Amino acid sequence: MRCFEDNALARQRLESPGEGRVLVVDGGGSMRCALVGDRLAALGRDNGWAGIVVNGCVRDSVALDEVGFGVKALGTNPRPSGNLGAGEVDVAVTFGEATFATGAQLHADEDGVIVCRAAANLLTDSGCNTTRGGLGPPSRRAGFSSTPSWDQVP
Repeated sequence: MRCFEDNALARQRLESPGEGRVLVVDGGGSMRCALVGDRLAALGRDNGWAGIVVNGCVRDSVALDEVGFGVKALGTNPRPSGNLGAGEVDVAVTFGEATFATGAQLHADEDGVIVCRAAANLLTDSGCNTTRGGLGPPSRRAGFSSTPSWDQVP
């Protein structure tokens, strides 16, 4: 999913059953507003999503940690995003020197995110890319693994 400073598409997706998947949102690296806060994270958790990776900002960082939902982002910003529904779905996205594409596996912990092709070997680094550019905490409960979704699934 690609949405610049607008979180309506992310909300729509998190309202659907997650089935243990990770939502990947390319917010264009914007640091001017937050695409996800504690309410969207709780919505994702309650609908069975494993976590969310945001190429942009989140807000409510203390509350996010208490939600118990995997969150990776570039940073925090208290300003909310727009919610007009602007953006693209069903697209592969590239940020942090990693491409998030249909069928890939995503592994995340407190140190960052690794994206692997479905048949890749995480231990040998064959077919895997580590994101660069700051996709670390804001949530200390950030460990999760799943197949990412940017509207590739369901």
